[in-house]
Amino acid sequence: MNRNAGGTPGQNMADNRINEAAALSFHAHGRPGKLEIAPTKPLTTQHDLSLAYSPGVAFPCLRIEKDPEAAYEYTNRGNLVAVISNGTAVLGLGNIGALAATPVMEGKAVLFKRFADVDGIDLEVDTENVDEFVNCVRFLGKSFGGINLEDIKAPECFIIEQRLREILDIPVFHDDQHGTAIIATAGMINGLHLTDRDMKSTKLVVNGAGAASIACVELLKAMGMPHENVIICDSKGVVYQGRTDGMNQWKSAHAVETDMRTLSDALKDADVFFGLSVKGAVTQDMVKSMADKPLIFAMANPDPEITPEDARAVRSDAIIATGRSDYPNQINNVLGFPYIFRGALDVRASEINDAMKIAAAQALAELAREDVPDEVDAAYGGARMNYGPDYLIPVPFDPRLITAIPAAVAQAAMDSGVAKRPISDMDAYRSELTARLDPLAPTMNFIFERLRANPRRTVFAEGEEDRVIRAAMAYRDQGYGTPVLIGRDEEVTDKMKEMGIEDTNGLEIHNARLSSVNRKYTDFLYKRMQRQGLIYRDCQRMVNRDRNVFAACMVACGDADALVTGATRSFAVAYEDIMRVFDPKPNARIIGLQIVIARGQTIFIADTRVHEMPDAETLADIAIQSADYARQFGHEPRVALLSYSNFGQPLAPNTERVREAVKILDSRNVDFEYDGEMAADTALNPELRERLYPFCRLSGPANVLVMPALHSASIAAKLLQQLGGGSALGPMMQGIEKPVQIVQMGATAQDLLTAAGIGAHESID
Repeated sequence: MNRNAGGTPGQNMADNRINEAAALSFHAHGRPGKLEIAPTKPLTTQHDLSLAYSPGVAFPCLRIEKDPEAAYEYTNRGNLVAVISNGTAVLGLGNIGALAATPVMEGKAVLFKRFADVDGIDLEVDTENVDEFVNCVRFLGKSFGGINLEDIKAPECFIIEQRLREILDIPVFHDDQHGTAIIATAGMINGLHLTDRDMKSTKLVVNGAGAASIACVELLKAMGMPHENVIICDSKGVVYQGRTDGMNQWKSAHAVETDMRTLSDALKDADVFFGLSVKGAVTQDMVKSMADKPLIFAMANPDPEITPEDARAVRSDAIIATGRSDYPNQINNVLGFPYIFRGALDVRASEINDAMKIAAAQALAELAREDVPDEVDAAYGGARMNYGPDYLIPVPFDPRLITAIPAAVAQAAMDSGVAKRPISDMDAYRSELTARLDPLAPTMNFIFERLRANPRRTVFAEGEEDRVIRAAMAYRDQGYGTPVLIGRDEEVTDKMKEMGIEDTNGLEIHNARLSSVNRKYTDFLYKRMQRQGLIYRDCQRMVNRDRNVFAACMVACGDADALVTGATRSFAVAYEDIMRVFDPKPNARIIGLQIVIARGQTIFIADTRVHEMPDAETLADIAIQSADYARQFGHEPRVALLSYSNFGQPLAPNTERVREAVKILDSRNVDFEYDGEMAADTALNPELRERLYPFCRLSGPANVLVMPALHSASIAAKLLQQLGGGSALGPMMQGIEKPVQIVQMGATAQDLLTAAGIGAHESID
């Protein structure tokens, strides 16, 4: 099925054209370029310096001398890829030289880091001599875990890659060849699927006989496409057996016996076209002559062999891909190389072989057939993406790529015998992959694994919303239990049909107005509210009309285990509805708690939702509940009660309640570290605290921050997330007698799924 009327990624991005001034400003602004080196170990004391350099650095040096493989343990080699070019074939710019290629190579290194947490470093080799280039890379090879060759003209690129693969025992990968081949093949796999074709009977025409073209053909033949079904054309026409003009050994290997001599001849009745050549190489008449439902991959950059508009003007049944971001189905190498190297590095593969390339292509194709997360839609202007002619392959900002592709590549490396460090637990490896880009993943994995073992019924109160439906389906599909959607039956089912959801097994839809349990829920609510100004009819109307109230009654009466809401209403409104049904837990406060992970440190912040200006008793209660919650997430709490003052300086009325809260905790004999009042820097910096306040009770940096007021809690959480470059989870509701989570208005399907998981997990205990 196609994307809905919301448009395509390309349509949304078309209005965001890149001009020279903007591009130059981007690269020059602030610190020039796109890369910096950042230390991974502290260098704040003389002791740190002695460990990092002389004399401490001698010990790993000696260990590596005895065992070269130890370099992967004591250095960054195992996560370091060199992006190497001589600048002889840069993008569509041609031979611009090594120095001028630097921005491209920097960009490649940035993409490695952004999408797969691989450290890349660019090396520009100023020579066009093959022997010199090979020797340069060869003698630098011990520094890296892999080599990404980039923007080297053909045929030299073939020779360089082959010789380096023979010399080095680390992956050597020419992305212009194999990256393009992998992504194009993934798109073709799904194109064949959508048009009910088989690769072994498909006729392919490739225009262009350079590195990328040859790599595409070789990969497809490795996957079973017959030699005779592939026709390559270059500037001189069809590459046929017996041709001598403009031939080389790489073209000759794919020459076929045929009477066809031109691209026009070759395209008659062809099923698939791969263009890796020049603008305008394909005419509308050529497209007309192709087979039914042709696949046209016009990948020339910056302008394709034929535009999608021109192709569709004569063949409305065509499925089209290009190399451009302003059209659907972009053949973008960033979908491949970061993740391929990630998987190869993680098993210390000695090479990237055909099996690994095929695994990457198949994993990409399979991922495109799955439901697309909200984060992806948001990155592309809100367009709803669904598998179909305009969505053959995933888009670069799909967060699932980091899990799907490296795992497939790593498994293929192990299966084909090139992995020097096999992975024994692939499920754990997938969790590690997710955590590379999402620090909260390990925490959530623990919750979700426990939930799979103890499935729960969770109510999604806003059941007519498409993002809520997607969250509910994910909840079911991932084995967390039974999702219950509250909404009008027809509205929900119609929405699901629009979304392409057919399988409704394991899913429940409840219409509050028509439900058979209305009377039971009304009686329950009336018993609670009859002395709070509500008559029976008022309660009946709330149960019938307010989905939050109905959903809350469902949980309160034991018909479900947990509730999630808040996507369409403000927190205040949702909270008021929920609290008509629930009380706080005995001896507990209702609070909002947020987890922020920034710079490798996990921080719990409370209260971020309920108490505007908590008194001393409330602050003490918040501290105890937050400490308990931190333990549930596997952290030993060190609680700091924050203020703008440090231990009485300055002494002011607003600081007194924080000091009093510490005294209350003293009287309760709690079993966790705590202290206050103190400023945020004092709480988080043990060295500062030891120097100025050696009497402080905290043994390390605080990981639970009890804020003095609601506004400061909210501001702090958002500042940490935005300026600290961190990840945030929550706010999570704590202290309600039944598991209830109220997400922030506008929450994505993933946010809703996470909240549902947290609520459901709470019901297990």
